[in-house]
Amino acid sequence: MKSIIPAAGLGTRFLPGTKVTPKEMLPVLDKPVIQYVVEEALAPAEVDECIIVSSPSKPQIASYFTRDPGLEDLLRSRGKDAYADAIAEAGSVPVSFCYQSEPRGLGHAVRCASYATASEPFFVLLGDYVVPDKKILPRMKEVSDAHDGASVIAVAACPADEVSRYGIIAGEPVGAVADFPGATGDEEGAVWRMTGMVEKPAAEDAPSRLFAVGRYLLSPRVMELLSDQQPGAGNEIQLTDAMVRAMAEEEFYALVIDVHEGYDTGTPAGWIATNARLAAADPRFAAAFQEAMEG
Repeated sequence: MKSIIPAAGLGTRFLPGTKVTPKEMLPVLDKPVIQYVVEEALAPAEVDECIIVSSPSKPQIASYFTRDPGLEDLLRSRGKDAYADAIAEAGSVPVSFCYQSEPRGLGHAVRCASYATASEPFFVLLGDYVVPDKKILPRMKEVSDAHDGASVIAVAACPADEVSRYGIIAGEPVGAVADFPGATGDEEGAVWRMTGMVEKPAAEDAPSRLFAVGRYLLSPRVMELLSDQQPGAGNEIQLTDAMVRAMAEEEFYALVIDVHEGYDTGTPAGWIATNARLAAADPRFAAAFQEAMEG
């Protein structure tokens, strides 16, 4: 089973910095954002490879995940074994790359990795959303297994006055995952059977308050439909459009997560908040973070 991480975007909201440094390579504490996402992508036992869909203009990402024996040896010769081990670990993870030559939308980026998924289900992880505890994907797999391999997306609740900012699911709650027995409605751990998705509805028209948060477990049929998916919003190939088409043929489910379980690094404010929240919780950085806050 494969995990796909689309990482070919322009990083517009971080310009001019992302002119030379991909947003996926921005550091969160001592690791770049993309490493957190790769580690999460490989966490489920069923996943044997992570495919990063990158851009030819971002060679830094592939370089980061390539072994550098010369640098490792230099660090070890200076007694810096922990740093050498960290670099060796990053260069040894089972990651491969394919390339999206032009920005044609999320659906097109996912389709670029179709050669690797064959007829298997696959995960998709958006590269600007970090989930440190890595528990969302295994729970999504639990839901899929309970429903004959159905597609599952992760969703979270938003206030009613914010639904017009998101893609909102339609459906009904049908159960809960094992970690949250009895969860229902928009509670963490609740499972919904989806009947559709509505993009940025008015509050009075929204079928729920649950929005997609960038984690997908999709059936092979979705990948097939992407092969002839026509451009949608923004004249781009939209993954959501292929998912809606798939819902007409097979069941789709949604797993409700705690909106605070992940960290959105896709904006400067979100990236700063992610660093602050993780620093405060990490024993290696907590004291320095507290000192900086007090200073």
